Amino acid sequence: MLRHFISLRAAATARNYSSINCNTHYNVVFVRHGQSTWNRDNRFIGWTDTPLTDEGVLEARLAGRMLSSSGILFDKAHTSLLRRSIRTTNLVLMEMGQEYIPGLLSDEAIDWFEQTLTLAPPWRPVSKHWRLNERSYGDLVGKNKKEVVKQFGQDQVKIWRRSYDQPPPPMSDDHEHHPKRDARYRLMLDDIPKSESLKCTRNRTKIYWDDVLAPALRSGKTLLIVGHENNLRSIIMRLEGISETDIINLSLPRAIPLAYRLDKDLKPLTRTDGGKDEATGMLSGYWLGGDDSVREVLERDHAQVYDVSIERNLEKDSDRDKWRRWTELAIGEPECPSFGAHNASHIHRNMGNKTGRK
Repeated sequence: MLRHFISLRAAATARNYSSINCNTHYNVVFVRHGQSTWNRDNRFIGWTDTPLTDEGVLEARLAGRMLSSSGILFDKAHTSLLRRSIRTTNLVLMEMGQEYIPGLLSDEAIDWFEQTLTLAPPWRPVSKHWRLNERSYGDLVGKNKKEVVKQFGQDQVKIWRRSYDQPPPPMSDDHEHHPKRDARYRLMLDDIPKSESLKCTRNRTKIYWDDVLAPALRSGKTLLIVGHENNLRSIIMRLEGISETDIINLSLPRAIPLAYRLDKDLKPLTRTDGGKDEATGMLSGYWLGGDDSVREVLERDHAQVYDVSIERNLEKDSDRDKWRRWTELAIGEPECPSFGAHNASHIHRNMGNKTGRK
């Protein structure tokens, strides 16, 4: 496991996003959040607002380092209302030197900054919306995944977790983790789902894609979308044209950026190797951590949920401890973004990769 994460870091350093063609106007990067407390404990999460663990913070920072090494410059970031994704977004942008204090600048102010000073401000607006929340896991929320597999069987749990149109059992109104208890949803109580299939999740992410993300991409903005496994699966399913039958086989790892080049119709451009990624065999995007590393993570995650013969928690084993210690040494302390001349010139050079802000 330690070898896997060392190879991931090496791949991140060596890979340059310019080789993916940074000159195209239609670029989007997807990142799933870092490890949260309930990821660590192997529990169904849904809309429950679980924080990042210390390891999740390191995962998010490593994702930021991968993106920083790629040379990509984001115009805007989008994420959910859940703090595990919000903090991941902030950590990624911090490591990239593109951190943004929400609400500091409007789009008009950013346009003025660029037009007047001919460079981009070294921070990025972050939009947060409930339509980018994780899917609701209904009555499964809070339960240990492996215990649910033991109770209902691997096939049934895989249907609940990965199928297109089969939601888990609904959450009762008096469920201890019902989102109605959360103040951030007080104005949308009628819209809070009691349970969601991937189809339900896709219906709400489709609205956000059509109304917000697609227009931004068509205007030439490069987007960072930090989310959750199932809201990202629903967007990628549509982007790639994955069938309702095949989507059950798609899983996404935490905190490994997936970068896409899109054509004028916002369809994925063919990869330089002419095929699909080797990690899933389904995607036209590029894993900045390398396909082999992603495959190893997905195999571990599958065993963590479905292999009932493994009693230990794979999120807490000794290999993860080694990875954490190694990452702390490799990354070091977080770098506070500098807004001085050096950073401004770096941003200006990156902006030169585009023909101009649209």
